[in-house]
Amino acid sequence: MHNATHSTLLDSVRDVVLRAGEIILQHWDQPKDIAYKGRVDLVTETDVAVESFLTRELSALLPQASFLAEESAAENELERLTWIVDPLDGTTNFAHGLFAVATSVALWQDGKVELGVVNLPKTGECFFAQRGCGAWLNGSPISVSAQSHIEQALVATGFPYAKRERIDEIVPRLRGVLSTCRGMRRMGAAAVDLAYTACGRFDAFYELGLKPWDTAAGWLLVQEAGGRVSRFSPVADYALGADAILATNSKLHMAMAELLAI
Repeated sequence: MHNATHSTLLDSVRDVVLRAGEIILQHWDQPKDIAYKGRVDLVTETDVAVESFLTRELSALLPQASFLAEESAAENELERLTWIVDPLDGTTNFAHGLFAVATSVALWQDGKVELGVVNLPKTGECFFAQRGCGAWLNGSPISVSAQSHIEQALVATGFPYAKRERIDEIVPRLRGVLSTCRGMRRMGAAAVDLAYTACGRFDAFYELGLKPWDTAAGWLLVQEAGGRVSRFSPVADYALGADAILATNSKLHMAMAELLAI
């Protein structure tokens, strides 16, 4: 598919993702039917309902594409053309009534993310990007921050579900970044962290243990907004499924990588 085709498809995907956000808002104040996929890893009936809706609607847009989705197709592999879907990133936030909840949808084609949408229904913010064409928030172009001093940077992070098992990896990095930068935030949804990095609200974001559906759309957002994405080592390109991600405005990339080296 060429750029014009992707642009038309992106408009349709945005519409689908916005309608998925309406489901989340309809469920917002209802009692939450919560189940556990792990010790602290939650899933609600809303996750399942939104993923079912997205699978049906995206299949209608691109019948030949497969799915890599958190709740129903997590064991699938990336094929030549694949929708990568997180129906409700920030399920714990959702369960506690916190606003940082997002739906993330990306289209993977021939080894690259070609388009991505991250929608925050509670704030009415829809971020989207197309490879080679830039990134936007609700129709306005966005770009990463211009901050070049790590001491003045606002950095986001998150903690893996296996935080107890990986505490010796988490704490030294947290100590180094926290003691150096202006401040840190933990939103509890990687798609939100990446979108906020893309639009300059955060200067950098890093995390361990994320899945492809957590990062696919946000990865493209940051790149198309002028930022840089790698693993914790700046010479190691980021790849979907990589254990570590570092996303910055590019000016802070080396400084952040040095703080994360343990």
